[in-house]
Amino acid sequence: MSITEPAVTPIRLVALREQYEAVKPRIDAAVASVIERSAFIDGPEVADFERWFAAYCGVRHAIGVSSGTTALELTLRALGVSRGDEVVLPAHTFVATAGAVAATGATPVFADVDARTGTLDPACVRAAITPRTRAVIAVHLYGHPAAMDDILDAAGPVPVIEDAAQAHGARYRGRRVGALAAAGCFSFYPTKNLGAFGDAGLITTDDDAIAAAARLLRDHGRVSHDEHVVVGQTARLDTLQAAVLRVQADCLDDWNARRREAAGWYRRLLPTTVTCLHEAEDVEAVYHLFVVRVADRDRFRAHLETHGIASAVHYPTPQHLQRAFAALGHRPGDFPTAERLAAEVVSLPMHPFLARDQVEYVAAVAAAFFEAPPASRAASRARA
Repeated sequence: MSITEPAVTPIRLVALREQYEAVKPRIDAAVASVIERSAFIDGPEVADFERWFAAYCGVRHAIGVSSGTTALELTLRALGVSRGDEVVLPAHTFVATAGAVAATGATPVFADVDARTGTLDPACVRAAITPRTRAVIAVHLYGHPAAMDDILDAAGPVPVIEDAAQAHGARYRGRRVGALAAAGCFSFYPTKNLGAFGDAGLITTDDDAIAAAARLLRDHGRVSHDEHVVVGQTARLDTLQAAVLRVQADCLDDWNARRREAAGWYRRLLPTTVTCLHEAEDVEAVYHLFVVRVADRDRFRAHLETHGIASAVHYPTPQHLQRAFAALGHRPGDFPTAERLAAEVVSLPMHPFLARDQVEYVAAVAAAFFEAPPASRAASRARA
């Protein structure tokens, strides 16, 4: 099979440099302003970004914090979750979701996921809830919103938290994520659709009590310079990161639209031997990652690498089989869908600056892998 290389190779998984260059003068000016004023903590840029994000999501409150993991932990603590409680969450997600639960002293209770989207299966949520359940965390995985109405119905009176770390700007039935449940938790890790220049996070909510508690907890329970009413932590969003985020926020919708366009190219061009994760009809996914399923994953990735195409695996070990949670006593086979996904998922290059000829090249290289006899695939792996 003839494969035409695109104008730009190798093809990287993300394009942080390009994102910076797109807004460089404004970023540099915003950072310089913070430095010149030495307003590194609680500068006006923090409140400005919080106001923007609350309006963007359509909620009353946005509370900037130090990371997405911190956002989850503080939200759980604001809901009163503590030792002896249980929190239901998907078995297929990044470790931070379960880690935030463990940080409160509560027990992560894993539930299986939907095979087509990788997001939390509402029927499994219903089965996992016990009298000790104090919260459910629904992860909008890879930028695809979870089935929130069904999850809320399954949870009943138990509050639901949206882990929207990978889904800035995504919509579920016309509403943005972060406004669909008790609270939403966002990460602004640099590779996210809206990324900081380091770690940063944010909590969205319409609940005044959750907002008030989160604001106390992120700053040592401080109500005045020397008065602290609860035990909190250093978990503020710093001013430099807020300044960077506010500048890039103006690009978020455009960058998300470009990601969706690239996802459409992938879906039309990839061979049928590669299974694309499903986008539900009632959502607008934002494709933080473009994830496919391939049975012969390791050889497939090696084949891509020999042709200058980066890839990754998000995530190769389901949460219930992580050594960090070995004390929970789970075994292989407990959550079969999560385990199948963990064995097959591959993240292909995805960012706002991906060109059509690059996607065409990825698709052609993928097709060539499945057309080649097994012996040729083994040789390709050896060259890698």
